[in-house]
Amino acid sequence: MVCYNCGRLLSEHGFCTACGADVTLYKKIMFIANRYYNDGLEKAQVRDLTGALVSLRQSLKFNKNHIEARNLLGLIYFEMGEVVAALSEWVISKNLKPQKNIADDYINMIQSNQSRLDSVNQTIKKYNQSLLYCHQGSLDLAVIQLKKVLSLNPKFVRAHQLLALLYINSEEWEKARRELYKCRQIDTSNTITMRYLKEVERMLTPEESAKAPLKKKGKQGNVIKYQSGNETIIQPMNRREAKGMSTVVNMAIGIAIGVAAAWFLILPARIQAVKAVNDDELQTVREQLDAKTATIGELEQQIHGLTESNSALQADLDGYVGTDGALQAMDKLLKAANAYLADATQVMAVAESLDEINLEELGDSVSADFKALHQNLTTLVGPELAKAYYDEGYELYRQEQYAQALPLLAKAYQYNEANGDALYYLAHCYRLTENNAKAKEAYEEVQQKFPGTEKARNSKRFLTELDGDPSTAVG
Repeated sequence: MVCYNCGRLLSEHGFCTACGADVTLYKKIMFIANRYYNDGLEKAQVRDLTGALVSLRQSLKFNKNHIEARNLLGLIYFEMGEVVAALSEWVISKNLKPQKNIADDYINMIQSNQSRLDSVNQTIKKYNQSLLYCHQGSLDLAVIQLKKVLSLNPKFVRAHQLLALLYINSEEWEKARRELYKCRQIDTSNTITMRYLKEVERMLTPEESAKAPLKKKGKQGNVIKYQSGNETIIQPMNRREAKGMSTVVNMAIGIAIGVAAAWFLILPARIQAVKAVNDDELQTVREQLDAKTATIGELEQQIHGLTESNSALQADLDGYVGTDGALQAMDKLLKAANAYLADATQVMAVAESLDEINLEELGDSVSADFKALHQNLTTLVGPELAKAYYDEGYELYRQEQYAQALPLLAKAYQYNEANGDALYYLAHCYRLTENNAKAKEAYEEVQQKFPGTEKARNSKRFLTELDGDPSTAVG
């Protein structure tokens, strides 16, 4: 034992010979901690794991740095299937004593084996899932999960106890007793196990029926007694008659015993055997049904998860493709640029792609570089496109095909806003196709952009007519 103040070895005195600190109470505390540790060690050796846990915890309350007690506590947790609690104790022990500590071997024993570590994780998840099933009232699913837990960790005492409790709830006393016997083999003095086992044994062992007191029968001699006046005549019975009567009585008694034995022993046993077979078959069907139900539940969860994943992927795909047509617009712009680079004189081929792009509808879904490229192409081919569209549109206007001329003149003005004639005749087309609102806008734009011209003065007159007279004038 070393001094808590300076770390020097202590002598038999009540003070430290090195620093002079009073160690009387300290020695008592260390002595109590060691006593509890020794008690826990003795109980662990006879597999009284619950008692050993209590003693070792008390030892650590008095001396939290007791490495041997902490390592032994971890071993007991591990033996009871509590792997996480065992690892916690060993990690604390390793931090308290990093060098020459057997806890390193215990930790490496678990962590170096990946399959064992995965098994521990699966055990914890499945046990928690079984608890959740119990809270939800799905006791059959909880039994299935606990069986899987015990197949992974046969020493998990709490899983055995919970499975036994579920069997008790369903009145499957034999199965509950088997699970509790397994618990008792691991931990001989677990209070919960003993309480459950007492209840199971009480149900499996029927109470002895109270025996009714038997009336003693006096011996009857082989004589016949009868009264003759005041005298009692005793006459010996004929031995042959007595023997024959005795035989008849014995045969009757034997037949009665045989019938009773058949009724009370053989028939109930046969009924019980048939019932046991039916119960086993019914239990097998139930387990199969529970397994299939659990499988269906897992498959439904997988389907739900896959549906959500599909929706998320579809949303990502829509984001990449662009629900507003951004990707299609980019393809059209690239097609227009490629056509211009291939042959700059074929402006109509460029126009076919540019006309299908509407920057106002695209809004902010396209980049600034996209808009810049679109503007550059429009600037390069705009004058020639404007002239071609204007010539074709004006010719249709002269032929009084106003509806057909309207989109061509609109494109001519779109590609060259300096072309006042295109805007002027576009306003006429709107007016002559009875689209007065658009016509007014076009006439007003002519006045604003081309003031002082003949087109502006005529536009003013047409505007006056449109505001005051529903009839239209021919241009």
